[in-house]
Amino acid sequence: MSVSAVVVSHGHAAELERSLPALVPQVDELVVVANLPGSALGVPTGVRVIENALPLHLAANVNLGVAATTGELVLFSNPDVLAEPDAVTTLATFMHEHERCGIAGPQMRWPDGTWQPSRRAFPTVGGTIVRRTPLRKLFRPYERQRAHYLLDERPTEPVRADWLLGAFLLQRRAMLEELGGWDAGYRHYVEDIDLAYRAMRAGWERWYVPDAVVTHDYAAVIDRRFLSWHTLWHLRGMARFARKHPEALSGRGRT
Repeated sequence: MSVSAVVVSHGHAAELERSLPALVPQVDELVVVANLPGSALGVPTGVRVIENALPLHLAANVNLGVAATTGELVLFSNPDVLAEPDAVTTLATFMHEHERCGIAGPQMRWPDGTWQPSRRAFPTVGGTIVRRTPLRKLFRPYERQRAHYLLDERPTEPVRADWLLGAFLLQRRAMLEELGGWDAGYRHYVEDIDLAYRAMRAGWERWYVPDAVVTHDYAAVIDRRFLSWHTLWHLRGMARFARKHPEALSGRGRT
């Protein structure tokens, strides 16, 4: 199956210089969407660049990149993700063998090589309150919030997922076309949860494939400070998700 890749840059020259050379040999085409002036720095020669006249939300940029490519499978990758040499092939092979798999995600690791919890449960009201209030000082995300981050599960074989951290997702184009792409109404956060939830409701499977490995230099900005622009954007995203899917946070309507 042909694979296209979309990377959105907001000015990540150092990250692009490191991540794109690892990605180019693994895909059939690669598009970088430069969202800010000068954000195409670090892009290797031969990689197609789309430069925005005005900045767009992340989801809108992903949709722009998807529309500019033709692969049966479309990879979205953050600039801060470094893919192992066979990561994309492993995910693509799995999707070829599972025709209802609409989204496949890899095992993510922190830069020090330790496991990063990228396969997660859909959010609940209680869990969201803990994560987005000072309560998270008592229930630290990667220590105490075990149910949401599935901290007690370390699968070594492919396993179904509610949703997968959106930093590195291989998606089936047919699914994206059916769903209408990513929801560009999200400012910067929660669009990956929304995509997975809509995929679930449409009968598309989401899978975690641990044999595919990437390193993700995840800043986790919203877990560091209680009040910042990022936490406000996340709250806005969760509010949009709740308006769109009021049954979701209560746990109803999930499969």
